[in-house]
Amino acid sequence: MDLAELNVFLTVARERSFSRAAQKLFRTQPAVSITIRKLEEWVGEPLFARGARSGQLTDAGRLLVGYAERILNLRDEIRRAVDDLRSGGRGELSLGVNESSIHALLPALAIFREKHPGVQVRVHRMFSRDIPHEVLNYRLDLGAVSYIPRDPQLQATEILKDELSLVVPPKHPLARKREVDIADLGREVFIAHIVESPFRRRVIELFVRNHTELNMPIEMPTIESIKRFVQMGMGVAIVPRMCVQWEIEHGWMKEVKVRQLNMPRHVYLVSRRGARLPHAAAELMRILKEA
Repeated sequence: MDLAELNVFLTVARERSFSRAAQKLFRTQPAVSITIRKLEEWVGEPLFARGARSGQLTDAGRLLVGYAERILNLRDEIRRAVDDLRSGGRGELSLGVNESSIHALLPALAIFREKHPGVQVRVHRMFSRDIPHEVLNYRLDLGAVSYIPRDPQLQATEILKDELSLVVPPKHPLARKREVDIADLGREVFIAHIVESPFRRRVIELFVRNHTELNMPIEMPTIESIKRFVQMGMGVAIVPRMCVQWEIEHGWMKEVKVRQLNMPRHVYLVSRRGARLPHAAAELMRILKEA
């Protein structure tokens, strides 16, 4: 087995067609078929269902896809590492974040850009649950999540301690109070995030335990839209404090402490355990640790 065979295999799997894969690879269809047969001989199992025009994968084929992607991504990682070594710190920095965790990285990314303007920074938005897998498969250099992944091949470094916060419009009656009881929120209109998360469930359970109605007639797709609606005076919201710190400091929203609301959040930077980080990723990690 060699990397070229794996590349042919993945192309057929993605195109779901031997003929389309041959066109994409600028090879003949018989040449692609011979390569797949050689790979099947090495694996010891058929990789595609015989007679399936769509290039239907067998169980062995589906298993090989994950390993093949990881091997080829590792090859690309080697190339980037060598290019990084040659260029003295240029290259790319690939990060995986969800909607809220990017706020923990923005100050450090600003410092990083000032020091390393030649590095291409690529921030990919994705679900938190997918980020560790993408880091492990070398699609990302680093990932930011609010939990510690269980995979022993990954390590998590805490970069920020945060908490959930109640924010209201500046002219809201609650804005004049430094602290309120959760019972005082029963008649408020809450602007909620439509995406399910452990913290959303914990907030709902908190209101249930305190026998207080949680009125959520408005559910928004992003935290930015939630913040904008709060500023427009359409309701109040409970969001990660790091996502509204800028607005609070500028007086565009008011933070109100809730006695029963004690939900700390920790943001971790996830990397491959024992692996050499590319220069750019190592530099960002250093900046975050210093901060």
